[in-house]
Amino acid sequence: MRAAVGDRLHVHSRSVGSTPQVAEVIDVQGADGGPPFRVRYPDGHESVVFPGPDCTVEHLQDAPHSATS
Repeated sequence: MRAAVGDRLHVHSRSVGSTPQVAEVIDVQGADGGPPFRVRYPDGHESVVFPGPDCTVEHLQDAPHSATS
């Protein structure tokens, strides 16, 4: 798994009734974009994450862009 600063890490639920979480990658600590990643959750909490098979990365360049005039 590779990520860059600004990408979003999606942690999918592994149990029924749990809500998936999304966090912004604020630092990539591994070589060549690999884990661990420092992430920030919407509530401001920061954590170092070693993503498992229940995680996916939404790359910043893949995100939809808004139209500007």
